[in-house]
Amino acid sequence: MSVNQRFVKELGATIDQLKADRVYKRLNHLESPQAARVRMEGRGEVIILSSNNYLGLSNEPGVVQAGIDGLERFGAGTGSVRFICGTFTVHRDLEAALARFVGAEASMSYVSCWNANEGLTATIVQEGDFVVSDALNHASIIDSIRLAKAITKCTTAVYRHGDLDDLREKLRGAKSAGRRIIWTDGVFSMEGAIAKLPDLVQIARDHDAILVVDDSHATGVLGKTGRGTAEHYGLLGEVDVITSTLGKALGGAAGGFTAGPAVLADYLIQRSRPQLFSNALPPTVAASALAAVQFIERHPERVETLRENTRYFRDQIIPAVFLKRVTRTGFEDGLFYAWRANEPDFVLNRPSYQQATILVAGPDFGTGSSREHAVWALL
Repeated sequence: MSVNQRFVKELGATIDQLKADRVYKRLNHLESPQAARVRMEGRGEVIILSSNNYLGLSNEPGVVQAGIDGLERFGAGTGSVRFICGTFTVHRDLEAALARFVGAEASMSYVSCWNANEGLTATIVQEGDFVVSDALNHASIIDSIRLAKAITKCTTAVYRHGDLDDLREKLRGAKSAGRRIIWTDGVFSMEGAIAKLPDLVQIARDHDAILVVDDSHATGVLGKTGRGTAEHYGLLGEVDVITSTLGKALGGAAGGFTAGPAVLADYLIQRSRPQLFSNALPPTVAASALAAVQFIERHPERVETLRENTRYFRDQIIPAVFLKRVTRTGFEDGLFYAWRANEPDFVLNRPSYQQATILVAGPDFGTGSSREHAVWALL
């Protein structure tokens, strides 16, 4: 082979270390549409509890059919960037629907929300401006700020997660900055916390700052009709800029968008580099996303069903997790003793048996697995 072998060996060594550290990621291949139950290659039918397909729209018949119709009407791809000949009528219709849905004047679509975030930050700041970010913001926000800093020489800071006093202090320390940007997730993906949006809106006003919210995990989920964090707090139309994804609750296909004042959308067309130098969202994906937005607007009860399902799951899983922890602790502290039915009588003389308060009896669980099986039996 003619490829650089040192490069290959270095990457291989890193992969080996990831495996040794037990953080190596293996891809699971689905053989069916994304749903609550799917067929996974080599494993058969499995229940999916980790998808971002929050409303089940990725396989909703109307959403799927809209994509098929879009494919037949517009073809497979755009063949151009937006401003030359890559904007189709379905892009315009989708962007109008997205803006209406999140309470903004206008929006611009991107091939992903990562792309939207990257295409926003570096476009709206310049040298002398200041960007401050919540410590637990999504990686796409973090990288968009790093990119903006490298390109524009703006200054940046990070405030402690959800710490509004720290945010105020960071803003006071940047009084001499030109434009000041506050970047936050609406819902923080790693822990599910909801940003304190009313306070953030007020802080932005007090400091003449621009509030930008990535609402990827809130769009289609939070608020009475699923319009996101702003609706959740009764603040539709009060957030300066919203970015979000089409790849989660809105059908799960792909794509993202930035929503805000109409002049911002126009400015992104003129200056946002992903808009200028990469193809637009495929029309078939845009058509499915448009159908997903329209579906949620017609069927807000789907959002309520999600809330009911979430409450049910939480009510069931919290006692189960508590019981599991208690059970594990019981075995570790000697409160429980697992006795296999075919064990000889001498186990009755073991101190661990005599001191146990609860005897968990069952069949032969197998050497080394008694405690684990008993835990799950109790669940």
